[in-house]
Parts: sequence; structure tokens; C-alpha cells
Amino acid sequence: MGAMERDGYIFDIEYSVIHQKGALHVYRDGVLVDELTFTFAGEKPNEQQIETLIDDYMEKRGIY
Repeated sequence: MGAMERDGYIFDIEYSVIHQKGALHVYRDGVLVDELTFTFAGEKPNEQQIETLIDDYMEKRGIY
């Protein structure tokens, strides 16, 4: 799972299977603007969970 782009924002995904924790680093124009942390179960985060986190982030900031 690599970085995802939405409306000029780049969401770079980082996670630890051992700790079952992850983070989405949010970049705009190459500058880190936010970090969203989350937990997950299994060998990697669920892609739908990541999509939901991104959608929620965009909606809360009025981006779409």
C-alpha cells in the first residue's frame, strides 16, 4: 500500500504490524500538514479503513 493523492493532498501510509498501529502523514505542496493515527488488526491496515480516514479528513476540513 503506497501513498494516495486526493485533491492536491498526499496521504503517505506508515504502519507497524507488531504494534498494530499506523499513521497517515498528510502533505500539501510537499509540506507535512497533519498526521492521522489509527489502529488495525491483521497483517496490514484494511484499505477501506484508510479510505474512510481520508474521506473523514477531507470532509472535516471542508475540502469536499
